[in-house]
Amino acid sequence: MKLLVTGVAGFIGSKLTERLIARGDDVVGLDNFDPFYPRETKERNLTSLRSAIRFVEGDITDRGGLDRLLAAERFDAVIHLAALAGVRPSIREPWRYAHVNVVGTAHLAEAMIARGVSRLVFASSSSVYGDNTLVPYEESQRVDEPASPYATTKRAGELMLDTFAKLHGLSSSCLRFFTVYGPRQRPEMAIHKFARAIERGEPVTLYGDGSSSRDYTYIDDVVDGVLGALDRPPVGARIYNLGGTQPVRLDALVRELGRALDKQPTLVHAPPQPGDVHQTWADVSRARSELGYAPQVPLPEGLRRFASWLRGESEW
Repeated sequence: MKLLVTGVAGFIGSKLTERLIARGDDVVGLDNFDPFYPRETKERNLTSLRSAIRFVEGDITDRGGLDRLLAAERFDAVIHLAALAGVRPSIREPWRYAHVNVVGTAHLAEAMIARGVSRLVFASSSSVYGDNTLVPYEESQRVDEPASPYATTKRAGELMLDTFAKLHGLSSSCLRFFTVYGPRQRPEMAIHKFARAIERGEPVTLYGDGSSSRDYTYIDDVVDGVLGALDRPPVGARIYNLGGTQPVRLDALVRELGRALDKQPTLVHAPPQPGDVHQTWADVSRARSELGYAPQVPLPEGLRRFASWLRGESEW
């Protein structure tokens, strides 16, 4: 297939694109190197891809640029991963998150429709569930109480694509990712940040009493889910959870990460942060049935692989 991947230089985008190239797809990658984390890191992510894809430095909020890109080549589908990520930064800059994540997604969908590209895979987030106490989360649950502007923008993207499906026949798979981790994970995310602190012998700061829990999902499993959605486009818009299905307490995660690094972490506690939720837990029955999704990598093994990468013992 001829594919456009937005956010290609990011954690998930670069890992996914390596798999697409390996299976023979023709990929054009788009990224704007947003300074949320260093460009140098994203350039390293692209090292193995530069010679295998056509890379375009550009922004999803640039409608003219998107029109030119989609006019230049005939795409079979678009995988839309580009976004501003992070719950806490979105509280500081809600307008910017709305502009990139909502307006940018609208620009991309409109450009696709104008050029006759009818298949979209969209990266949503488990954050849309808010602090929902009904677990595990099913896609049919109400998600009208997001806890952060970031979560709001992702839900807005889902709703917009559902509308575009009804109005224009755009086929959209909206994938709710649950705390994706592994080699190349963004540096501000908890596992990466905690691991650096443990390696340096510094205390790990936990917000809250450590009882909050997350459904951690290894990068290879998420890539499998994205490929499943790409190869099985729905009629209209369809939402899928992609999670590991085994929620883990925050304090237990840090202990397991310490074992992976063979070091004893020191914990300090701080007050809970605005926008954080107490738990996440994915019901993946729909993704298993319709996409063939089946997470394979348990947390201890995933953390071992991450630790090996962090120490430079495995490839970037």
